[in-house]
Amino acid sequence: MVKKQKIESGALAQSVNRAWVFDRVAKGIVFIGGISAIVFIISIFIFIFDQGMGFIAEDLKPGEFFGSEIWRPTSESNPTYGILALIAGTASITGLAMLVSVPFSLGAAVFISEFATGRVKEGLKVLIELLAAIPSVVWGFIGLSIMNPLIVQLFDVPIGLNMLNAGIILGLMAAPIMTTIAEDALKAVPDGYREAAEAMGATRWQVIRRVVLPSARNGLGAAILLGVGRAFGETMAVLMASGHAINLPTSPFDSVRALTATIAAELGETARGSTHYEALFTIGIFLLLITLCINLLADLVIRGGWKRRKL
Repeated sequence: MVKKQKIESGALAQSVNRAWVFDRVAKGIVFIGGISAIVFIISIFIFIFDQGMGFIAEDLKPGEFFGSEIWRPTSESNPTYGILALIAGTASITGLAMLVSVPFSLGAAVFISEFATGRVKEGLKVLIELLAAIPSVVWGFIGLSIMNPLIVQLFDVPIGLNMLNAGIILGLMAAPIMTTIAEDALKAVPDGYREAAEAMGATRWQVIRRVVLPSARNGLGAAILLGVGRAFGETMAVLMASGHAINLPTSPFDSVRALTATIAAELGETARGSTHYEALFTIGIFLLLITLCINLLADLVIRGGWKRRKL
């Protein structure tokens, strides 16, 4: 009997030691993964800033760089580095994309959260995740081969590769992530709010419009901001669908060029270490700062919502 108890206690101790080892290994792997992600991000920032600082320190003229619409970095007599038209093209495409994606994504989130049940709900979630997984080059091909002739036919314009095309494509690309985050925000609203409103005689739409949406406004705002960041930083689809022409847009049918598309199109053919090369990395620094501000703003919006809910 004593021998059997010793064997059982030994087996228990061995099991505890094995669980302890597994726990330590798992913690170590998670820690290394988290630290490596931070190290990679910091390394990217350092590399981009290092490559662009030469232009910032020696050749940057803020008035020309941000105020001129002329981008002629390869001119032998008078190279000009003005990104005003590129900023305007990026902002106009992003704004049009939000006009397309916000109604669709918020409507889909409300339907999934408040109306859909069972297999319909799960099926819609899977479809949204599949849309988010489509590569950007595929979206660009859709804009190039499908949306281009469609816009020419519908609006009787000479070319369909323009701001409207890129905005629609970017709106469809940003909608899945916005829908997912917005649906999570709506789902986080306590059921007690809905039940209290229904107990007072409110209809389903009144509950959604006057209770659920106001309670989830911070999460919905964060979803829109993250969608803006997603659209602002997109490259390949914009390059293929926008027409890639340096213009200050005056209508949705103008061809424009985005900041990201400029980097993608010119960096591979630029001499390493040249002024043009460093100017493209300066554009990259500008994009990083903008996306960083957008993400920080989204984080502040979410945190503000949680603080109010706790109070």
